[in-house]
Amino acid sequence: MSLDRRSFLEAGAALAAGQLAKAAPNDRVTVGHIGTGARGHELMQAVMANPNTEIVGVVDAYTGRVERAIDRTNGRAKQYRTHHDLLADKSIDAVVVATPDHWHKQVILEALRAGKDVYSEKPLTYRSSEGVEIIEAARKTERIVQVGSQGVSSVTEQKARDLIRSGKLGQITMIRAAYNRNTAGGAWIYPIPPDASPKTVNWEMFLGPAPKRPFSLERFFRWRCYSDYSGGIATDLFVHLCTTIHYLMDAKVPARAMAMGELYRWKESRDVPDTLNAILEYPEGFTVTLSSSFNNQFASESGFQILGTEGTLTIDDGVTFYPEKPVENNNWIVESWPKALEEAYYRDPKVIATEVEPEKNYKKPEPEHFKDESHQDSTIPHFGHFFDSIRSRKPYVEDAAAGHHAAACAHLINLSAREKRTTEWDFSRDDIRS
Repeated sequence: MSLDRRSFLEAGAALAAGQLAKAAPNDRVTVGHIGTGARGHELMQAVMANPNTEIVGVVDAYTGRVERAIDRTNGRAKQYRTHHDLLADKSIDAVVVATPDHWHKQVILEALRAGKDVYSEKPLTYRSSEGVEIIEAARKTERIVQVGSQGVSSVTEQKARDLIRSGKLGQITMIRAAYNRNTAGGAWIYPIPPDASPKTVNWEMFLGPAPKRPFSLERFFRWRCYSDYSGGIATDLFVHLCTTIHYLMDAKVPARAMAMGELYRWKESRDVPDTLNAILEYPEGFTVTLSSSFNNQFASESGFQILGTEGTLTIDDGVTFYPEKPVENNNWIVESWPKALEEAYYRDPKVIATEVEPEKNYKKPEPEHFKDESHQDSTIPHFGHFFDSIRSRKPYVEDAAAGHHAAACAHLINLSAREKRTTEWDFSRDDIRS
């Protein structure tokens, strides 16, 4: 059964034609890319897929990435020595921040002060307290900040949100979400370019505000594996999951978190867990369980189960609604009663209506499926929303506050796993309770 396929296709057309509609020539947006690693290059392609935009500048600490980035723009982008030099160029309207996490706050704040609008890869923050600073800076400078958990710009998640808002699932009290992988690359142990050396890698530029350490190609190219530069699974994968959950449920941030994480297998080039499980409790009235392993991919690589009293919604490469049709059956209880009481129980009109007849007439409900056939990378419309915001001066749903609160989930989880205790959010300070 189709979940309103026409409305799905219409929504997809709206994203393709509406969000990415051509702007007037004087609405051209010039973009500088600060960080052009693997994800940075994907972001560049998404930027270039949006009309009336141009990548005019790039910065990276590895010369090979800069060379490929300039090549990707057909030689039109200019290399800047540092991000300071790029930000000083008044001809650049907006910047994409795709650096390691430990650089995000500093670069974002400097970009805002330089009058640039900012698209930051998730997580917005390396530490929870940085989020409040970024929100305040965006407010003071009146600049746009959009965070790059692109799923919220997909037709699939928009459809799921509409179904939840319609009340079709009933009362939602539990959500399960997971990312699972089983490869070295999935565990961020990436291949290192053969030409990488102190001559081609600017180690000091990479380190920035991080602790000083000896030159290491492993740390440079596999930085997500190290707590000096990243929060590991939680800040990479769980931030995506929590961004989606907050969007679907109109939720802000969890009140409490409990987590456990261990490093079981991928011990080469790493000091963050390869397995992490967490429970989050939200004041909006539901609980979330998050799970990630880099040691088995039997489960779907990514997916959600939203559990309601009237049905379940699963989200992976599409949306499926499974109606709940529970049938009350107290037979095994009343069989222990005296026989006369059992017989009287089943003569009760209320029991006949709520147990006997429903069981006799039970028919398993059919699930309803909905799938985005466009197969469009949601990063493209996500950037479309960013460029629309630059022109309209109206922020998209994943603004600095949303990014701060999605990253907060990761910081609550990592602190809980590290200190083996429940962590709490201080809503008055908009930060972790100390």
